Amino acid sequence: MSKAEHVERFAVSAESESETKTVVEARDFEFVVDEPSALGGTNDGPNPVEYLIGAWAGCLNVVVHTVGEEHGIDLESVTIEVEGDLDPRKFLGIDETPRAGYQEIDVRIEVESDADEEALEALAAEVEERCPVGDNIDNPTPTNVAIELA
Repeated sequence: MSKAEHVERFAVSAESESETKTVVEARDFEFVVDEPSALGGTNDGPNPVEYLIGAWAGCLNVVVHTVGEEHGIDLESVTIEVEGDLDPRKFLGIDETPRAGYQEIDVRIEVESDADEEALEALAAEVEERCPVGDNIDNPTPTNVAIELA
């Protein structure tokens, strides 16, 4: 089997409804991306950086259950907390020095399980290694952004 046979393509399309509000379509789903009122938005949905860490939490949930099952670890419950610090100065054009994205992101996965500490540490390492969203956050991903006339 070639590498191309293992690749799945995912896509979204988005329409701007205002300077801060975007309606995104993914498969048969639609969701709103917006900014809070304090940042000039209408607060009709999470903002882009909240979706990013929310997507990571969702991915971690799938991967922790998948890897746990592979290793025979019974997970009675899983709670995921993700938070990060973001310096908006580059985004706002005030300072070119800080990066535009999160400065650091912390993830805490709390589980109810009868697994011992060693098994949970091994689970954590494998989950971190195998999570696609975490991989995109941890490693540079080639991108190409183009603006075209409609």
